Amino acid sequence: MPSRYAQIRRWRAGTAIRARLHDLTGTLVVVTGGASGIGRASARAFSAAGAIVVVADKDLDGALETVHLIDNPDSAGGSTAVFGGGGAHAYELDVADEAQVREFAKTVRSRHGIPDVLVNNAGFGVIGAFVDTPQSVFEDVMNTNFWGAVYGCRSFTTQMVERGTGGHIVNVSSAAAFMTQRNLTAYSTSKAAVFMLSECLRAELIEHGIGVTVVCPDLVNTNLTRNTEYVAPSKEKRAARRERAQSIYRRLHVEPERVADAIVSAVRHNRPIVTVAPGAKARKWLSRLAPRVVRVGSRFDLD
Repeated sequence: MPSRYAQIRRWRAGTAIRARLHDLTGTLVVVTGGASGIGRASARAFSAAGAIVVVADKDLDGALETVHLIDNPDSAGGSTAVFGGGGAHAYELDVADEAQVREFAKTVRSRHGIPDVLVNNAGFGVIGAFVDTPQSVFEDVMNTNFWGAVYGCRSFTTQMVERGTGGHIVNVSSAAAFMTQRNLTAYSTSKAAVFMLSECLRAELIEHGIGVTVVCPDLVNTNLTRNTEYVAPSKEKRAARRERAQSIYRRLHVEPERVADAIVSAVRHNRPIVTVAPGAKARKWLSRLAPRVVRVGSRFDLD
């Protein structure tokens, strides 16, 4: 078993290797859930920083639109790609399918090389009481939000370790990971699992020069909020829950570009945990400093 001193030396060596990502020019970045929202904004932000971006999503048309915005800077709303005409590439991918993720990782390696940065962003939301949430729905949200991140980390981390020049993994979690809330059991559980996965991987991968960041944004104006599944005993209650939740998002949301900028900065500076927006920061500290208050507050409905 290696001595503590030897372990510390490996940590320092790994940190030095990972420091190359201060400059993202020419790096290869893979973004899942890149057809819209945080994923699209992140792909564009990394491209603007000089990276070549691989955009993956179940919605291939949306991924292709993201690529178009990157590769055609003169188009309406387009980004600036350093590698014009080849700055981004789109792929169809269901992150909940382990076999698909493994094959996708092989394809990326053979066509583009081993990624320097992986952004596990794909996910969806579920709002509703635990007793009203079918087991199949609970499994679906865990398969996408948590297992999708695990599959991505496993497939691409192996490549990064083998290459030996470090890299970085970003897992998009949520402020819900450390702030309990009724009617968010399935979603919060999946995001809390992503949070702990990221923290453990950061400790494990440091000696390989691979940094890990977990991003915990507050309410973000993305398709996730609009496509969230609402579970309730009746159609009327589902509709009421949807309207109530979306009214909250309309009042309190932050734009995905703000999250994307935080992600790029986190990769450059190897930050472990990133909270975006005052609400997320307040929830994080409140959960640590006043857990009893959080438990009482979690008993109230979202609005």
